[in-house]
Amino acid sequence: MATVELRNIRKSYGAVDVVKGIDLEVADGELVILVGPSGCGKSTVLRMIAGLEDVTSGELLIDGTVVNRMSPRDRDVAMVFQSYALYPHMTVRRNMAFALEVRKAPRAEIEERVAGAARMLGLEALLDRYPKQLSGGQRQRVAMGRAIVRRPKVFLFDEPLSNLDAALRAQMRVELARLHRKLGTTVVYVTHDQVEAMTLADRIALLEGGVVQQFGTPDELFHRPRNRFVAAFIGSPSMNFLEGELVRDGDHVAVRGEGFLLRTHPDRLGGSAGPGRPVLVGVRPHDLRVVTADEAASFETTVDVVELMGWEALLYLAFGDRTLVVHSDAAPVSGLEPGRPVRLAVAPEQVHLFDAETERSLAAPVETPSPPGGGPGRG
Repeated sequence: MATVELRNIRKSYGAVDVVKGIDLEVADGELVILVGPSGCGKSTVLRMIAGLEDVTSGELLIDGTVVNRMSPRDRDVAMVFQSYALYPHMTVRRNMAFALEVRKAPRAEIEERVAGAARMLGLEALLDRYPKQLSGGQRQRVAMGRAIVRRPKVFLFDEPLSNLDAALRAQMRVELARLHRKLGTTVVYVTHDQVEAMTLADRIALLEGGVVQQFGTPDELFHRPRNRFVAAFIGSPSMNFLEGELVRDGDHVAVRGEGFLLRTHPDRLGGSAGPGRPVLVGVRPHDLRVVTADEAASFETTVDVVELMGWEALLYLAFGDRTLVVHSDAAPVSGLEPGRPVRLAVAPEQVHLFDAETERSLAAPVETPSPPGGGPGRG
């Protein structure tokens, strides 16, 4: 196992800056996920760690050693690609053993490592099959097995589940969590899927435009997003946003906007925001609650679309020129129809506030946390 550290890492292609000064520390045994939209630089960062891309400037360290000029084979990392990259003319056994054969490892050691990885991944009955005889999930497990038998210091995963269907992705997420718990190896994992990031990671680095927008635990990114981008990206459905300004409401600070007045919690203000300041209000869909006529309401809206999904429902509500999304249990909203007026409420502690100009959170800044126990914490 090993640590991975990026110190002001930059990557440019000519005049185009793709990665713009990233600092990250991955602890020994930790699973860190790089997540973000297409083109944010996350795969480029992973390829620099692997040695498949040169670092333009900055220092990249593995286990305390600067590896900027070290060849990929000397870094002792193993990469699992999105496309599996299996040899079609080799059996599962040979695919998993090939890297050890190239290194001229003893035959007994190769057989032992392949057998151990096959047991761990449920591949024992498939060792004599060829890749074309396997399902997508089985091929992905073979690709993981090929990495496991090498016993590297660091595993690198480049969107390993993106070619799988939804049900298989969910199954493989569970298998990956179990695998990480068993191996305890340092993992850097790239995905564009925030569900994968939230469910698998010890910590998440959310990138946009070649910059880390926030680095922290899944809970921190969800409950205390540093800016509007983080708040919008993490969570599904995405956070609702409205424009308003801070006002005094008795002994409380509230936000007034077109058609709403929302009380805020002191923790959301960070002690630095006063009345008259323009802000963006963010409310997550699951924090909005449909209320009856005799309950205090924050919004009065009209039903536009209702999506019932068995035990839960999504309400799309017309609110001026905007749409509010509510994520609710199905039972309380099953009778609502398009055109019907509804009232919504939200608790003050669930109201997120962002500066209208900079889009940074008004809450007290989130400190980058220490690694959780120096190793895996979620599997």
